[in-house]
Amino acid sequence: MPQLSDTMSEGTVVKWLKKEGDRVKSGEIIAEIETDKATMEMEAFEAGTLAHIAVPEGQKVAVGATIALLATGKENAAAVKKQYASSGKVAASAPAPAKAAVAEASAPPVAAATAVATLPRTIHGEVQAPGDIGQNATRSAVVAPAPESGDGNGKRLRISPLARRIAADKGFDVSLIQGSGPLGRIVQRDVLNFAPPAPKPQAAPAGVPAPPSAPGATTVIPLTKMRSVIAQRLTQSKQSIPHFYETIDVDVESVSALRVKLNQQLEAEKIRLSIGDFVAKALAVTLQRHPGLNATFDGTQIIRHGSVNLGMAVALPEGLIVPVLRGIERLGLREIRLRSADLVERARNQRLKQDEMSGATFSVSNLGTFGVREFSAIINPPEVGILAVAAAEKRAVVRGDAIVARTMMTVTLSADHRVVDGAAAAEFLRTLKSLLEEPALMLV
Repeated sequence: MPQLSDTMSEGTVVKWLKKEGDRVKSGEIIAEIETDKATMEMEAFEAGTLAHIAVPEGQKVAVGATIALLATGKENAAAVKKQYASSGKVAASAPAPAKAAVAEASAPPVAAATAVATLPRTIHGEVQAPGDIGQNATRSAVVAPAPESGDGNGKRLRISPLARRIAADKGFDVSLIQGSGPLGRIVQRDVLNFAPPAPKPQAAPAGVPAPPSAPGATTVIPLTKMRSVIAQRLTQSKQSIPHFYETIDVDVESVSALRVKLNQQLEAEKIRLSIGDFVAKALAVTLQRHPGLNATFDGTQIIRHGSVNLGMAVALPEGLIVPVLRGIERLGLREIRLRSADLVERARNQRLKQDEMSGATFSVSNLGTFGVREFSAIINPPEVGILAVAAAEKRAVVRGDAIVARTMMTVTLSADHRVVDGAAAAEFLRTLKSLLEEPALMLV
C-alpha cells in the first residue's frame, strides 16, 4: 500500500483496474485507492504480470502492507503466486525491504517477484524506502468481498464492499441508490452523490389529534475520514503556528478590463479567464521576487523553493482539498486557466494523483465567487503563508478629490511569524498590489 498523501497511514482498495494474469506497464494505473483525503489512482512501479491480488476491493490495510504481487522479467506468474501462497503470508503483513523477494533468496526464479506497493516512493522530493513507512503494519487475514445481496424484492443488488460500508455509515437504504458501475453495480461515487428522500409524514389515526410539530430535530453526524484529517491538521496549524494577518485593498479595474478583452480573443477556444487566474499569475511573479514567502518550515530549518507550486483550496461536499498547480511561474494565463480547471474538476471527482496533492510552496483560498468581502485563511503547514482572496466588486473610492466607482478586491495574507516578519509580508503585498493594478508589469 503506497503512501499517497502526507498524512496517510492506511488505505482502502476501492477498485482493481487489472486482474490476475494481466500484463502491466510501468506507470500504468492498476488500482484506485481511498486515502484519508480522496480516492486516488495507484500506478505500477515496474512492468510485468499481475501475478496475485492479495487485498480484495473494499479492504483497508496499513501503508507499506503488501496488496499485490508483480512477476517481472521471465518469472512465471503462476509460480510466483504459488510460491507466495506457500510462504504463508497474509494480505496486511509488514512490508519486505525494497524490491525484496517474497520467498527465500535461494528459491527459484520467483525469488525476484516484487510486491507492487513496497518499492521506494518519492515523498516531498525524497526517496523513501518501504522500511521508512508502514513499519508497524499489523497482520490480518485476507477478507473476501461481501457477496451481492437482494434488495428485498427478489432483485439481485450489485454493490461494492466500500459502497456498502459508506452507505451503512450514512444510514442509506442501498435499494434506493441507482448504480452507475458495470451491470448497474453501486460504487462509491453513487453513495456519495445520493440524496436520500425526505421522510413522509405519518398520518394520525382517526379521532386522535396530531401532536404539535416538534422543533428542528437534533442530528448527530459522525466525522468522515476527510473531516477528521481537516480537524486535526487545522487545529495543529492554529495551535503550533503563530499566525499574523495583513490585509490590503486592490484596485482590479484594469485587470477586469483586460480580462474582458482576452476572453473575447479566447472565445473560439471556449476558454474564459477569471480574476483568480490573474491573481495566480501575479502570485507566481510576487513569490519569485519575495522568496521568503515561497518557503516551507520544518521546525529546524527554512527551505526556500526555486519553483512556485501553488496550492488551490477546493471545496467539496464533505470537506476541503488543496490540489497543487506546479511550476506556475512558467505558465501563461491560458495554461493557468486550463490546468487549474482540470485540477479542480478532478479534485471534485476524487481523481487526483499523488504529486497533485502534495509539495505546495504557497496556497491561495478564493471565496470571491461566494461574494465574501473579506476573510482570513489558516496556513497549511509546512508552508509559511496563504492568501485569502475575496470578491471583486464595485465600491465607492476616493481618487484625488472625487468619489468614483472602482472594481475593488480585498486580499488578506496569513503568515507564519516564526519565519516571516511583518515588514516582509507588507512588501510582499505591495508587490502583489502593484502587479494586479498594472497587469502589464507581470510581463516585465
